[in-house]
Amino acid sequence: MSKTEPISVPARPILLTGGRIAAADGTLTRAEILIDAAGRIAEIAASITPPPEAQRFDATGCLVTPGFVDVHQHLDKTGVLRFAPNPSGTLQGARDAFAAYARQAPPEDIFRRASKTIAQCLSRGTLAIRSHVNVDKDAGFNGIEALAQLRADWSDRVALQLVAFMTPHPGQDLAWLAANIDRAAQSADAVGGTPAVAEDPDRYLDLIFEAAARHGLPVDLHMDEHLDPNRLHFAKVFDRVRRFGMQGRTVLGHTSVLSAIPRAAFEPIMAEIIDLGIGLVTLPAANLYLQGRSADELPPRGLTRVAELIRAGVPLATASDNIQDPFVPSGSGDLLEMARWTLLAGHLKGDELATTYRMITEIPAKLMGLRDHAIEKGSLANFNVMRSDDIDTLVAGGPSASSIFARGRLVSQDPRSALLPA
Repeated sequence: MSKTEPISVPARPILLTGGRIAAADGTLTRAEILIDAAGRIAEIAASITPPPEAQRFDATGCLVTPGFVDVHQHLDKTGVLRFAPNPSGTLQGARDAFAAYARQAPPEDIFRRASKTIAQCLSRGTLAIRSHVNVDKDAGFNGIEALAQLRADWSDRVALQLVAFMTPHPGQDLAWLAANIDRAAQSADAVGGTPAVAEDPDRYLDLIFEAAARHGLPVDLHMDEHLDPNRLHFAKVFDRVRRFGMQGRTVLGHTSVLSAIPRAAFEPIMAEIIDLGIGLVTLPAANLYLQGRSADELPPRGLTRVAELIRAGVPLATASDNIQDPFVPSGSGDLLEMARWTLLAGHLKGDELATTYRMITEIPAKLMGLRDHAIEKGSLANFNVMRSDDIDTLVAGGPSASSIFARGRLVSQDPRSALLPA
């Protein structure tokens, strides 16, 4: 079991030697990294003469990567599979199961489950998470208030952002959501929802975009997480992105339906996504598990058009989504595993392993608006030291050992790791 409490506090500078820094495109540069006592990268060079009090770590044989970024999780739901089964295996079945559980789940339960998952993600190299948190008549504010406390508790190790996920349910009008969205937004880093299941999508999208604009927050939606080509909401979203000035501040998760429409309909949508600076997130675990269950033959994969979007330059990230709950019964918090799923299920090719590396580092960091995330002089020292030959090998099979640094501290270390003070 990896430790996730601080192992080394930078009361003095740290010099990391022998490692190879992995750029976003997978290229490697052998360099030394000097971390100052404040936990920032003071210098990167082929050879550094450190202050005499510096602690040295030898990273020979290891890659140094930015901390992984999980841009779409549901920490309020994580780990409830045993208490909220989903016999149908469908999206609506999962929604119903969690809604029933949320009516009686105490805040301390959410706090405990989410803490465990955050620690698990950290041990696998994830240093930033954006979590959608249900706010509705069933869950109330239990989830967002518990996770707001966790956001503060983990701020020295993991950058946690919360999306006020204003969740409509069948038979539930939008009055409660409209009356409570401002309170939710005050605890959130973004505002979101799922227009495909709203009874009045226009009114629903208006309340989300209006609240986001009012509070100066970005928008992050679950977008058309279905395979019905006759139910598209992209035009409605694009209209509001323009009206509310949300260009470059809107993220759409899932977009599964894009794989169910003809190319002639898909290409204009993709062009508008690019024009408006909208980011996308594919969630292979959830979409492979939940989608296409009604098909008797050749069930669809349920993902969006991963290969075409990323090759066209759309900022497309991949993420865990749900972890061990009614929506996804599996999951370990390992984004390298999600990168592999994305390559396989998204019909990327063997020479695009480095592309999936960008989908868990550089791209989601930009979608979350993270600063200080790249490995460069002046940034916070948030990075992974992972034993592997190169980025292709790292994505394909994972590291043989790893050590995780947050703000210049060694916060998690695999027992197999050979990264020891030199």
